Amino acid sequence: MSREMKYVEHSTGVNGLEKVILREVRGFSAEVYLYGGQVTSWKNELGEELLFVSSKATFRPPKAIRGGIPITFPQFSNHGPLEQHGFARNRFWIIDPNPPPFPTTSTYKAYIDLLLKHTEEDAKIWPHRYEFRLRITLGPGGDLMLTSRIRNTNTDGKSFTFTFAYHTYFAVTDISEVRVEGLETLDYLDNLKNRERFTEQGDAITFESEVDKLYLSTPTKIAIIDHERKRTFVMRKDGLPDAVVWNPWDKKAKALPDFGDDEYKHMLCVEPACVEKPITLKPGEEWKGRQEISAVPSSYFSGQLDPRRILY
Repeated sequence: MSREMKYVEHSTGVNGLEKVILREVRGFSAEVYLYGGQVTSWKNELGEELLFVSSKATFRPPKAIRGGIPITFPQFSNHGPLEQHGFARNRFWIIDPNPPPFPTTSTYKAYIDLLLKHTEEDAKIWPHRYEFRLRITLGPGGDLMLTSRIRNTNTDGKSFTFTFAYHTYFAVTDISEVRVEGLETLDYLDNLKNRERFTEQGDAITFESEVDKLYLSTPTKIAIIDHERKRTFVMRKDGLPDAVVWNPWDKKAKALPDFGDDEYKHMLCVEPACVEKPITLKPGEEWKGRQEISAVPSSYFSGQLDPRRILY
């Protein structure tokens, strides 16, 4: 690529919605829609798509975009009075005119800073003032980093409480050939069984039916292994103790209007989250939560899919 390559390009996406394209020298790319502050594409140097977006996704506000990395704030799922997964994923974010300094990533060139603030309209359903700053960075090695900073800007002295997740949809070749490592032996709440608490059995998590689990006290690294593609996604996270694992399987897929009937075979959501113990911020306080995902050939680990080698 030329020395003049554009690391950050402002563009127009589906239905005229604004988007930002991040590019790195070796050919990695990511796309971010200002609607939802949502990453909708993450490609490796071969141009292969690493995130799942449904072919039936409607890029039509106020509906959320099905796939990529939706931001769920200030409420995860239906854990509260708000609409499913809160409202951040179906609001228009702006480019942050005055982003906070990020000393650790000063050498990275492909990044965008987004900002979501309270509106009078939102105050009717969630009566708080806040600033949500989101930095999305594409590293030179193709890793994708999302850092969220949420600040309570209430002027009435009131604290607020929220739950949060990066609802990350990974693209996989065949869900029956996928395994997740790093969550074995942990406790989880099963959303298919009224959030009853269980302990995960077995060496690694594999998939043969619908799954919707909230794993608790999870490690900072989780690996998602796509055997068919010989690819391993490594997820690193900070400030997000929980991890949601979700696949709708066939019956639920058919019931979702913006999801193809067979698409469940080609996706898996693994979502760093803070749900079990909600976050409370006093006025002026800030919370920070970070996700970093990378994709490496499984052969990178000498063909040994030993979770200790991947995770530690």
